[in-house]
Amino acid sequence: TLSQTRHNRPDLRFPFPERFAERLDGAVVERIERRAKYLLMPLSTGETWVTHLGMTGRFTLDGAAPGAFETDAPVAGKHEHFSLIAEGAARTRIGYADARRFGFMGLIPTPDVETHPWFAGLGPEPLGNGFSGAGLAAALSGRKQNIKVSLLDQRIVAGLGNIYVCE
Repeated sequence: TLSQTRHNRPDLRFPFPERFAERLDGAVVERIERRAKYLLMPLSTGETWVTHLGMTGRFTLDGAAPGAFETDAPVAGKHEHFSLIAEGAARTRIGYADARRFGFMGLIPTPDVETHPWFAGLGPEPLGNGFSGAGLAAALSGRKQNIKVSLLDQRIVAGLGNIYVCE
């Protein structure tokens, strides 16, 4: 269950959703998923909390979180713009830091996620069942741009960034 949600500024790349903290407080995160470069957390409230980390965004955990970490992450650092408490098997403080503020967060009604403008035009996941060599060849057919630019196009393959495309 999420509680003590707060943001330290009104926006990241875009403004936080209206009544964001109120809408998260008391909600239960049902699971954590990924679609393209987005983290999706369907909530018990019927909304999905969506986060895009941008280039420098990161979540930090402090407390009795399950599992072990190589090094402790700094908590409530200079660039932490959002925090909350998650209570379940353990009580954990979660912070979101983003020095460049390229990340953003939203709340979307869960049934509307796939048709939301952030997701509607995305291509298949590179490791998903919907991706194939034949499908990639069809998507690239007739294009007159270099392969790197084409692979970075999220409508062709979802979730690939510069580092993976260069590899």
